[in-house]
Amino acid sequence: MPEMTLRQIEVIRAVMMTGTISAAAEMLGVSAPGISRLVKHTEEALDIRLFERKAGLFVPSVEASRVFDHVREVYKGVENLQQAVGSLKRGEEVELAFASAPSVAQFIAARVIRRVRERYASLFIDLNILKIEETVDYLLLERGEFVIMSTPVKNASVENEKIAEGRLVVVLPEGHALAARAEISVRDLTGEALIGIEPRDPYGQIVAEPFRAAGVEVQHAMRGRFAQTVVSLVRHGLGVAVIDEFSVAETYMPGLVRRPLAEETRISIYVSTKKGRVLSGYAQHTIEHFRRELARAIEEGPGLWRDG
Repeated sequence: MPEMTLRQIEVIRAVMMTGTISAAAEMLGVSAPGISRLVKHTEEALDIRLFERKAGLFVPSVEASRVFDHVREVYKGVENLQQAVGSLKRGEEVELAFASAPSVAQFIAARVIRRVRERYASLFIDLNILKIEETVDYLLLERGEFVIMSTPVKNASVENEKIAEGRLVVVLPEGHALAARAEISVRDLTGEALIGIEPRDPYGQIVAEPFRAAGVEVQHAMRGRFAQTVVSLVRHGLGVAVIDEFSVAETYMPGLVRRPLAEETRISIYVSTKKGRVLSGYAQHTIEHFRRELARAIEEGPGLWRDG
């Protein structure tokens, strides 16, 4: 027995729903003769009379009732498929899980998520904040699709791609004597209450590098585990700090002054993924917005430092 094509099923359903060839043609946006020929061809190919002609209407024949039952089931499946595709486009009933270093999560990640939600309004987003030592398990156990970090993840099963390169800046409490300077050297911070990150931490090594290069001993008055903690301590007048520009990439930061570090030191941002894992379209879209928002923060950074 010949197989019916989806086009034949579509035409038969249209005639069944509308009752006339002309109405079916209008419903499908094609010519009436084309519909008539296809119905006739289908009946001949199947050797089944699909419709009775009564008072100008096409009425499903009794012997073809089972055919029409299956046509309804096929279209119900098609409609379910279309709804599923629509839900995917809107991000409904799906989840995007990823993680970020604290320095990027505070401001940059929030901007990225706002952009993602503009396209996928119903997408559930699970954002985790991780330290570098937590990322391997997170990626290899597939708890999330990718991680944004300031240092590459050193594991043979993880791929790292640099997506941005920013700078270090000095942050001071408002009213601090050094705030009057256009830029600040690590030597200017000698004798100041320096707030920092543990130098053995990968991020701590980056922010300590300009001190080491200048031959200045790093002596912390206090330390915080995360960049946000360091910034908060500075804002409350407890000291000064050298920090990455992404941690302070916000227009309005009351109580805080940002100044460029004289010893230019770069800090890279990486996206890390499990090797061989195919990322979802949501993840790829989100990573692209990370590129854009990080680039925008780098471009706008000098203006924020001058205004601080």
